[in-house]
Amino acid sequence: MTRPLQVLLPAEGGGTRAYTPRGEPLRIAADGPPFTSRTVYSAAHVVADPFADVSPDGPAAVDWDATLAFRHHLWSHGLGVAEAMDTAQRGMGLDWPGAAELIRRSAAEAKAVGGRIACGVGTDQLSTAQLSTDQLPTAQLSTDQQPTAQLATGQLTTGRPTLPAKLPQIVQAYEEQLALVEAAGAQAILMASRALAATATSPDDYAETYGHLLRQASEPVILHWLGPMFDPALEGYWGSADLDAATDTFLDVIAAHPDKVDGIKISLLDADREVALRRRLPQGVRCYTGDDFHYPELIAGDGHGFSHALLGVFDPLGPLAAEAVRVLDTGDAQGFRALLDPTVELSRHLFRNPTRYYKTGVVFLAWLAGHQTHFTMVGGLQSARSLPHLARAYELADGLGLFPDPTLAASRMRSLLTVHGVPQ
Repeated sequence: MTRPLQVLLPAEGGGTRAYTPRGEPLRIAADGPPFTSRTVYSAAHVVADPFADVSPDGPAAVDWDATLAFRHHLWSHGLGVAEAMDTAQRGMGLDWPGAAELIRRSAAEAKAVGGRIACGVGTDQLSTAQLSTDQLPTAQLSTDQQPTAQLATGQLTTGRPTLPAKLPQIVQAYEEQLALVEAAGAQAILMASRALAATATSPDDYAETYGHLLRQASEPVILHWLGPMFDPALEGYWGSADLDAATDTFLDVIAAHPDKVDGIKISLLDADREVALRRRLPQGVRCYTGDDFHYPELIAGDGHGFSHALLGVFDPLGPLAAEAVRVLDTGDAQGFRALLDPTVELSRHLFRNPTRYYKTGVVFLAWLAGHQTHFTMVGGLQSARSLPHLARAYELADGLGLFPDPTLAASRMRSLLTVHGVPQ
């Protein structure tokens, strides 16, 4: 393969610096053997329709063919798809009608190819008239977070509704989404609810709500604890800002219904807390790491156990992550770490503060890798990261060999830089 031409990247302090792209990509074949030691999901992004004349706060216009093609890419490498989650811009551009359509379409595709799929169940169909911003945590309403003060519909708002949702309305919203996911034939992931965080007044409100839903679920579900670094509206989830107290409430919910909980996904970016929590889980309940900073060590595990995976960073790392898990399947933890440890620098860069904008980098890398023809996102979120941030993401991903066609990736990077005033 011909080595791509140099790319002039923004330099710290102004000016440019020359970068010579990698000439050869990693070559990891699809259709490998199924994983045997870990259950692994990649949360997956959605591909916007670049031809749709929509506003950032309007309903999402999705390119369904490209969106579903990316799921087939993940399934072809043996990864499960965690659908309609945070990575799919749920609550940051993708509203409930769009998410419902995504779930129906993806579940049908999964059934057709035998792919593993689990789908997010939340409460985002509640209207903004049912959720008072007066009850949202102060952190969400600070000046620097106003662009993501998106309420239950997932859309930007400048108003301040006055009628809060009540717990029965929240339960009903959860039930509606749970019924749709189960009817589609997918496993349910009970996501954290902004409406519940805004309305609950005690840990008992969480226990009552989740207990009701777990009793109704027809199959074991995954419980998702998404930290406030991913969504500031979830500060104090499980009834306390004290994480030790919140953890106790979370574990009490699981202990009361262990037969209805397949596993938990922890997205707190705190490896020590995840390890301590997974050691307290009832027998048979899995821990799925959602820690995009420490995933190699958590998946590899220790003498007391390990984490499975449900990760947004596996969207751009899919083939490499799959290869690493197959190495781990042979018992070679050192080889697994040798493959995945070098990816952590890229992941930490993508998920740097403000973490909730990691989706921009994920979609950007999908464009460079040739999985879509454009760098446009629902909700206009392609503007959420700076040019230097994207340039560094390109450099790190290219260094790992993540782009199947390095020449295409370099060409697209050069085009983006030119548009942004960095001549090539």
